[in-house]
Amino acid sequence: MESSICFLLVAFMALFSSFANATDPGPLQDFCVAAKSMNQSVFVNGFFCKDPKLVVADDFYLPRYNRPYVITNPVGSIVTLASVFELPGMNTLGISLARIDYAVGGINPPHTHPRATEIITVMEGCIRVGFVTSSPAKLFTKMLCKGDVFVFPRGLIHFQWNVGKKPAAALSSLSSQNPGTNRIADAIFGSKPFIDDAVLTKVFQVDKKVIDMLHAQFV
Repeated sequence: MESSICFLLVAFMALFSSFANATDPGPLQDFCVAAKSMNQSVFVNGFFCKDPKLVVADDFYLPRYNRPYVITNPVGSIVTLASVFELPGMNTLGISLARIDYAVGGINPPHTHPRATEIITVMEGCIRVGFVTSSPAKLFTKMLCKGDVFVFPRGLIHFQWNVGKKPAAALSSLSSQNPGTNRIADAIFGSKPFIDDAVLTKVFQVDKKVIDMLHAQFV
């Protein structure tokens, strides 16, 4: 009897493993156009691996990530990414990190990460965070202070806003070595080339002068 149970358990695990291995790998870029021939191009979903004999401790090390960064942009925040580009040891591990600094009143504008779920930990100050679900749109928002944690589900629009009276900082962990960032305002009004004015005036129900004014902020 026990041998039969063990056999069924092993068979189930093997079946489950085959299903798991049959799924597509998570993408590390926005798209991967199929080449008709292997001679056309080669692109790895990640980076080629360094010879293990040449790997050193510094490949897994990023110094001085705790220092505040200078904010000079009009939105009042700066994101300093620690991805595979800055930390080669992250390659194929499916993670990345970001430090976000906020001036008083600073905002990390509404954006998405198409390839990652994000979890944020406040290091200094207090910020209001939120994300919006897919249709029907619903806003989930929360005030966070030092030590608080919040999660933004993969692909959903989210933001952070420093509502305190002093600068704030947060540490963000993401479930991809190359999560991607798509800022909503930049994507709509700052794409190259611009989205056609007729589309934007129809969608936002405003005069073309308003669209032109918004385009001008991203030139």
